[in-house]
Amino acid sequence: MRIKNKMMVRFILVCISFSLISCTLVGPDYKRPEINLPNVYRQEINKDNVVTDLSMWWKFYQDPALDELMDKALKKNLDINAAIARLEEADAYLQQIGAALIPSVDLTSQGNRTKATETGIVPSNFVKPFRKNFNVQLGTSFELDFWGRLRRAKESARAEYVASQYSKDTVVLSLQSTLASNYLLLRSIDSQILALKDNVGYRKENLELTKKRLESGLISALDLHQAEAAFNNLSAQLSDLIRQREVVSNQLILLSGDMNLNIPENRIDALVTPPIPPANMPSSLLESRPDIKEAEQIMIAANANIGVARAALFPNIILTANFGRESAELKNINKTGSDIWGIGLGLTLPIFDSGRAQARVSQATAKQKQALSYYESSIQNAFKEVNNALVSLKEYTEQENDLKLTQDAAKKAMDIASNRYKAGYSSYLEYLDAQRVFNDASISYIQKRQLRLIASVELFKSLGGGWPVKQANN
Repeated sequence: MRIKNKMMVRFILVCISFSLISCTLVGPDYKRPEINLPNVYRQEINKDNVVTDLSMWWKFYQDPALDELMDKALKKNLDINAAIARLEEADAYLQQIGAALIPSVDLTSQGNRTKATETGIVPSNFVKPFRKNFNVQLGTSFELDFWGRLRRAKESARAEYVASQYSKDTVVLSLQSTLASNYLLLRSIDSQILALKDNVGYRKENLELTKKRLESGLISALDLHQAEAAFNNLSAQLSDLIRQREVVSNQLILLSGDMNLNIPENRIDALVTPPIPPANMPSSLLESRPDIKEAEQIMIAANANIGVARAALFPNIILTANFGRESAELKNINKTGSDIWGIGLGLTLPIFDSGRAQARVSQATAKQKQALSYYESSIQNAFKEVNNALVSLKEYTEQENDLKLTQDAAKKAMDIASNRYKAGYSSYLEYLDAQRVFNDASISYIQKRQLRLIASVELFKSLGGGWPVKQANN
């Protein structure tokens, strides 16, 4: 039996040797397609205050609460957990495909007892009426990959596995940008609530003053009703903002996976305006954005599947072998003369299948063309997103600066109107209008700062949440 085991090992080594020397690979080899990339983005990037590494881009806002939210989301978010599970599935599939390149060895054993016929061609009076048979053997079957079908299948599986890694990165980046945008919205609402509380305080103070002046006969009831309407209007706006804060907080709970999340109020002005990426060659996007890299891996897999389909047009060669022992008595199975063995070669050559194999080649080729179009579309969409984020960041920055000046001017005008009203030089309507202008200017400034910061988040996202440092320094 030991000799036969050595023969089995030698046979397996021969099979592996055949697989290594059969280097023919049908189907096209992958080559990254030439993409006509622009040299610069349409929107110019300011060369001042730039960074070269965005791997932890949300830390540029210098907000510990945001950092803590990101850490929780990366550990507990269900979408990320699902993406990790898909990655594990792709890894297992890759192992399954790779195992097909190595011969499999099976151990089979069998024991049976049968009764012979008494009325057949050989009646039982010529043979023993009961027969026993015991069998133990090792067997193997191995496909010679002359045409590269298995290797192309492994190439496709590997590309799908890498694509699933980039798919997970895309999910992570999308989660990070969504969480950051919602966090900035929460901070914007906090700032608006604080601003409205200040203005509600002004109007409450004015309402009390108006009541005293009405009791003194200095004004008419019209001023009192106007003061009451203005106070109640701002109070209603404040209640709606509090409702919006709860809604956004619930969204952050879902994104972070922390059901006990409680974020204290803070002004949006407390967040630092982050620096922007350098004005690199746009081709860096190909190495930065996970969705583009995922699209390329999908294209590699589709390209390899053409080879898998084409290999079906050629003969399929399979080697088989089995070694073991067989005996009518279990006690004799290890005795000399019980050895059994067999070696076989099988060849299947497609002759006529009504064009089914060629149709599968055409299908694989069409899928490769689809993957190419998807890859090119992903690149074009990436450049659109970067250009949109750049122009939004530039314009919102200018608008924020203008609205800050407007807010300062409106505050001065309100103070002057307040002093004139208290001194009796102007009507309450004039003072009320100055308050309204200041309130609107404050809210507009806060909302525009929110849009500016969210535009910076969109820029980080459109650049893939990271930037090759080596390229950035070139």
